[in-house]
Amino acid sequence: MISSILTLAVAFLSLILLMVIHEFGHFIIAKKFGIRVDEFGIGYPPRLFGKKIGETIYSINLLPLGAFVRIYGEEGGVDDYRSFMGLKIWKRVLIVIGGVAAFWLTAIIIFSVVFAIGTDLPVGDQDAQGLAAQVKVIGVTADSPAGQAGLKMGDAIVNVKISGSNIKINKIADFQKITNENKGKEITLTIDRQGEIFDVSLTPRILAPEGQGPVGIALERIATLIEKYPWYQAPWQGAIYTWQTTVNALAGLYQVLANLVSGKGTPEGAAFAGPLGITVFLANAASYGAGFFLYFIGIICVFIAIFNLFPIPALDGGKLIFLLIEKIKGKPVSVKVEQSITVAFFILLIALSIFITIRYDIPRFTDFLKSSLQN
Repeated sequence: MISSILTLAVAFLSLILLMVIHEFGHFIIAKKFGIRVDEFGIGYPPRLFGKKIGETIYSINLLPLGAFVRIYGEEGGVDDYRSFMGLKIWKRVLIVIGGVAAFWLTAIIIFSVVFAIGTDLPVGDQDAQGLAAQVKVIGVTADSPAGQAGLKMGDAIVNVKISGSNIKINKIADFQKITNENKGKEITLTIDRQGEIFDVSLTPRILAPEGQGPVGIALERIATLIEKYPWYQAPWQGAIYTWQTTVNALAGLYQVLANLVSGKGTPEGAAFAGPLGITVFLANAASYGAGFFLYFIGIICVFIAIFNLFPIPALDGGKLIFLLIEKIKGKPVSVKVEQSITVAFFILLIALSIFITIRYDIPRFTDFLKSSLQN
């Protein structure tokens, strides 16, 4: 349980770090253009600690929900050479997209590390054809046949021995079929535990608690989909993979939106998640090792970058829309109008986030805690 809490904490801090990197993208470009930056904060006010270095206050704040940067004149009403509004539009556009660019740059760096070390990734039974895949234990229910036999998270099921026959396990469905067909009969599993090969015997239950199955384990199929590259090739592979992930993410988002508009609901495999849900996903990813944890963070970087470009006020994409209107009209949108629209959409985003947290994230978090207590 303690290790699970620590994993959750690391996952949450990783998410906060991504928000800090995003705001740093805005910050560094504003500084480059000579704009006054009043504050760079981690977390949201009220302020716990702050130190002024030069003209900028660097602060730690109470609410650990992200980060922020206060750029002089960004909210309008100020028009001098050191304010945001005093810049040419193309420079303001660069400041706005600096945060999004920081996400993509971070994704490239992370994927470069992943390609430098190589990593195993979860795959479905229908995927990774022709590749060496393992069926691994990712959860063990206490007092189940698996728990009593001493199986642990991370064990790979290599073979199942039944009546002298040795059946190789390559897919989850294969193992499930065997255990369902042999309820009440003793079977022997060949286990690979970090290179140590040994046999354990157990008897699948005839009647099992709902959701546990005859053996009482949760399984994942793992295959090496990202091979290890030399260090000098890894950055190029990381950049290519970031591009491919971006294209695939855009295609996936289009499919989600198309299904929602047509009334078909979300496509199979699609899931809504807020900050709490993403934290749980990250914590689960960590159970597969550092490589997959980093891989998942890289994926999150790409998705958040795309989301921030949505033409919604309160997001970077919305700010770009206001700048486009200013370019077309030849004058900025009224400060009062822009602030009113931004606040209204910010409230809507908060309300949507609360709905997703209650509807989807809290059940995920509860299931994660239950699984941690059982293991």
